[in-house]
Amino acid sequence: MYIYQACLIWIRKKVLQMNATKQYAIVTANYWAYTLTDGALRMLVLLYFYQLGYSPLEIAMLFLFYEFFGIVTNLVGGWLGARLGLNVTMNIGLSLQIIALLMLTVPNEWLGVVYVMAAQALSGIAKDLNKMSAKSSIKSLASDADGTLYKWVSLLTGSKNALKGVGFFLGAVLLEWVGFANSMWVMSAMLLVALIVSLLFLDGSLGKSKSKSKFNEMFSKSAAINWLSAARFFLFGARDIWFVVALPIYLQGVLGWSFHEVGSFMALWVIGYGFIQASTPRILSLSKKQNSNPTVSTAMKLALALALVPLVMAWQLSNSPQLVIIIGLGLFALFFAVNSAVHSYLIVSMANEDGASKDVGFYYMANAGGRLMGTVLSGYVYQTFGMEACLMFSTVFIIMSAGLVLRVPSS
Repeated sequence: MYIYQACLIWIRKKVLQMNATKQYAIVTANYWAYTLTDGALRMLVLLYFYQLGYSPLEIAMLFLFYEFFGIVTNLVGGWLGARLGLNVTMNIGLSLQIIALLMLTVPNEWLGVVYVMAAQALSGIAKDLNKMSAKSSIKSLASDADGTLYKWVSLLTGSKNALKGVGFFLGAVLLEWVGFANSMWVMSAMLLVALIVSLLFLDGSLGKSKSKSKFNEMFSKSAAINWLSAARFFLFGARDIWFVVALPIYLQGVLGWSFHEVGSFMALWVIGYGFIQASTPRILSLSKKQNSNPTVSTAMKLALALALVPLVMAWQLSNSPQLVIIIGLGLFALFFAVNSAVHSYLIVSMANEDGASKDVGFYYMANAGGRLMGTVLSGYVYQTFGMEACLMFSTVFIIMSAGLVLRVPSS
């Protein structure tokens, strides 16, 4: 009888593990499909409207609603995910991205600033519903005790960024091969397939809170979540203040690179950045002091190392700009990717087990806020003061992030 019961327990455990792996695969595939179109759309809009004669600040304004509605979406979306289930929020995200892409298939004379900002607003909502749903779902599918949570979060985050880099390349290639409007049709068809798979196979109870989640609970009451969110705000503001608008325009306008070269270079950078994120557990395990899960101290030390990169780049940029950009971006990718992966693990680990999407949504609201600030400043600071100033702002923001993460209470 004992052997029989042990066998039943073992079989039940294996079935649950297989189901969790299957659901993780579906969530990851959805996230991948969305990420490809998100990266491609950003590159398409940036290059196409720069080609039409828009200034760096005007291009930054095109992404204003994309980032602003990401803030709202993460805050409300976390509550909705806990109340309705993460499959609902993920499928809404995929549907909204399809609508946003179809909005941009109209004739060129319709593509004014306000209209494109409205389409980007839908895309911003879609992006953060998808991201919040994907990362929150892992809390329900993986265990923190055996290190699975840390590995799965790193893999999901890293693969997403690698594919976003592929999306940058895809956007640049599609713009040259089929044009702006036809690119939107191609990406809409791809997302429709992902949506159908999600509707058919994604578990309806995934991430749903056992208790009825109240609307006022979408604001985090945890000091750890609040301080970590503040650190995330400045960390991602530090990246986007020079990477989102300033860098591609600098590569084309100052260094004379073609659209294809700009798209390919940025794609390779983000792909490499994604691979580094996915490999974070192995990278940190090379340190004798980091054989277990990372801590807030790990995040602080990585941030201080990262701050040196844009500081040195700003100092040396005028001497050999092309070499400094290439080497500097490589070093920035290494330290920023590992730091971001550690942050992503910390938030999922610290999130409340029941209704984790509320804490994760609040955290990524701060992430979206930092990106919004970084995007606007990227256009304004570059247009007003130049690339060196963007890099100096980045350095200051990273140091602020390091200081804020130290305030996170140790668990």
